[in-house]
Amino acid sequence: MKNAKKFSIEKQQARWGFAFTIPCLIFFAVFSFYPIISAFITSLTNRDAIKRTWDFIGFDNYIYLFTQSNGGFSLLNSLKATGIFTIGTFIPMVVVSLVLAVMIMQLRKPGQSKMFELAYYTPAVLSSVVAATIWMILFQPTGLFNQLSNFVMRTSGKDFQWLTNDNMLRASTIIVYFWKYIGYFTILFITGLASIPPTIYEAAIVDGSSRWHTFWKITLPLLKPTIMLVSIMAMLQCLKTFSTQYMFVQGGTAREPIDVITMNIYYTGVVNRRLGRSSAMSIILFVIMLFFTFLQFKTQKGDEDVEY
Repeated sequence: MKNAKKFSIEKQQARWGFAFTIPCLIFFAVFSFYPIISAFITSLTNRDAIKRTWDFIGFDNYIYLFTQSNGGFSLLNSLKATGIFTIGTFIPMVVVSLVLAVMIMQLRKPGQSKMFELAYYTPAVLSSVVAATIWMILFQPTGLFNQLSNFVMRTSGKDFQWLTNDNMLRASTIIVYFWKYIGYFTILFITGLASIPPTIYEAAIVDGSSRWHTFWKITLPLLKPTIMLVSIMAMLQCLKTFSTQYMFVQGGTAREPIDVITMNIYYTGVVNRRLGRSSAMSIILFVIMLFFTFLQFKTQKGDEDVEY
C-alpha cells in the first residue's frame, strides 16, 4: 500500500515537472526548431529575397556549393577559412584560459583575484563591433601593435602588414577573438575550480604531493565536466564567428582570407539575395557544429566519472 502511494506521488511530481517544462519546450520549438526546419525547406528551393515565386529544386543548391567555384568566395574557401580560424582560436583559448584560471585561484588575497577576474572579463562585455574597430586602429601601419611588433622583433619602421597580408590578416582576426573571449572562459574555469573541495588539496599536501602532480592527478580529472563545457562552447563560438570578420572587411581588408561560412551566408543571402543557397550553407554549418558537439560528447563518454 505504501509503495502504491509512493508511486502515485512520484507520478504526480513527474506530471507537474513536465507541465513546468512546457513553456520552455514551446520557446525552443518556436525560436530554435522551427527556424532549422524552415531553413532546410528553403535550402531545397531557388527562393529569391525579392521575387515571391520559387521552385522546388531538391539538393541542387548543395550540389552547386560543393562542385561550383565562385572565385575566392566558394563554400570550400569558407570551410578553409573557418577551419583555420577555429583551430587557431579554439585550442589556445581553452589552454590559456585554464592556465589563467589556475593562476588566479593561486592568489591568496581575495581582492587581487577579483581584480584579475574583472580585468580579464571586461573585453567580453564590449560589443564585437567596438572590439574589431579598436583593434583595426591598433593594426594600422602606424598603430600601437605594429610598433610593439617592431620592438619585439628589434626592427625599425617595418610594416608587418597585419591588415593586408593574407596570413597576417587571419592572425589579426584570431587575436581579436582571443582577446575578447579569453576572460569569459577563464571565469568558467574559475567557477569549476572553486567547486572542488579544499579538503582534497589539503589531503594531497599532507601526502607530500607537489603542485604539478596535484594539478595532473587531482585538479584536471575533477575539472573534466568544466573542460568539456568550455570546449563545446568555445568550439561553437568559433564556428559561428561573424562580426569580427565582417567589420574587418567593411574597414577595407580583403574578404577572401577571412571569408568564414557565416559571412558567406550573409553575402549570399542578404547581398546577392539567394536565400535558397544561403539556407543550404546554414544547414551545412549546423551539421558541422552538431558533428563536433557529438564528437566531444562521445570522447568524454568513455571516461569514468570522477567523484569527490
